[in-house]
Amino acid sequence: MIHDFTSKNIETIEEVLGVAPKKSGEVYRFQLTDEESGRKLALEIHMGLLIHGEKTNIVSVYTHNTFLQLQNCTGFVASRILNQVTFFGKSGENTTGLIIEKEAGCSLYANVNEALLKGDFTKLPPEVMMGSVALSLIENPDIEGFDFDL
Repeated sequence: MIHDFTSKNIETIEEVLGVAPKKSGEVYRFQLTDEESGRKLALEIHMGLLIHGEKTNIVSVYTHNTFLQLQNCTGFVASRILNQVTFFGKSGENTTGLIIEKEAGCSLYANVNEALLKGDFTKLPPEVMMGSVALSLIENPDIEGFDFDL
């Protein structure tokens, strides 16, 4: 089931990313810049789109040389400690996560099996471990300093 973003959710994302969004209809656009690294990105949250009669959310990221998109966003975790917001979509036993950093960085982990998120990541190969650790936050949202909405 998709997440119904609220104005409080948008405020939480704004607080973690340190930038106010521009709103156009049902689209919120956050423009992030990190002077030190020179990185820039734009994050767009398209809320409540109707596609073939089904309501969906789309989270898109635009950078100088990359475009990423998460369709059917089912929730997010906003971390003040890590200065990042993780948007995720679950389909069956697989999760895709799009992580946006306050410092204008982003990462995508696609189709990560639930067993990898709940298991012992130290026993995983390095190529798989990073995604498992990054997305494990959505499986254990009760950590101080995190907001969770599902």
